[in-house]
Amino acid sequence: MTTMNRVRFAAATLLLVVTTATAAPAQQFQAGPPTVGPENGSLVVVGGAMRDPAIFQRFIELAGGPDAPIIYIPTAGGADEYDEFYQGLNAWRRNGATNISVLHTSDPAVADTEEFVEPLKTAQGVFFGGGRQWRIVDAYAGTRTEEEIRKVLERGGVIGGSSAGASIQGSYLVRGDSETNTIMMGDHEVGFGYLRNVGIDQHVLRRNRHFDLVEVIEAHPELLGIGIDENTAIVVTGDQGTVIGASYVLIYDNQSTTGENGTFFFMSPGDRINLATREATRPAQTQRPIENVQKKPWGGGR
Repeated sequence: MTTMNRVRFAAATLLLVVTTATAAPAQQFQAGPPTVGPENGSLVVVGGAMRDPAIFQRFIELAGGPDAPIIYIPTAGGADEYDEFYQGLNAWRRNGATNISVLHTSDPAVADTEEFVEPLKTAQGVFFGGGRQWRIVDAYAGTRTEEEIRKVLERGGVIGGSSAGASIQGSYLVRGDSETNTIMMGDHEVGFGYLRNVGIDQHVLRRNRHFDLVEVIEAHPELLGIGIDENTAIVVTGDQGTVIGASYVLIYDNQSTTGENGTFFFMSPGDRINLATREATRPAQTQRPIENVQKKPWGGGR
């Protein structure tokens, strides 16, 4: 890593730390273990088309810095083979990651071997690439690989993913159908559950998907729906989520409405949400609730 890149990374990290420290609201923190997010470590959940250096650098920071061992899993993309020359690693290296490597198989028997999971035992970050989320399930669910990925969180590391790699992080797998990605509740409905009682959609504004999660929440009212636009992420530590990136995160909570009967609300970069209480705030001189969001069940104004 060049001296200039290290300076840039350090400056970006300092800015993130200062921003977080000055904006953190006391009321966002709660006693007891988290009930939605991870007990240890952090998540970086990206809505696809990831380009913003702040997202890369936040993930790298949470992993432990530029030299931290990071595993990139491109399996959702559907190719037979990926190697260290995979072009998906280039942006990571440009943004400061010096110790990133690929791990891939589509065979769950291979994913269940000690040899395959060996790199995960020392990883401080794991990132799932985009494609079709059911491929991640078919390759890794119930294997030693899934177990070792979760252990990255347990020892305080970070798990992230973009597009399909975002959806896999929820307990309910949105767009998990193996035939088409237009079916919201398909033949794969169980994600890896790093966020409990949550369903995650991606590319929501760019692809005009912003109403699609409504049917999922109506069918599964216990779920919190999180829709993330492209080049945007929600960073989760414990039950606390913060939006970073270029666009918006949409929240679908069937106990909250906007206006008379709106079924979702928008969070912009810098906004925060307590995933346990489902209360969102916007930074100002003091943290304040996001405007026009009411604690009222869906259909209450219809």
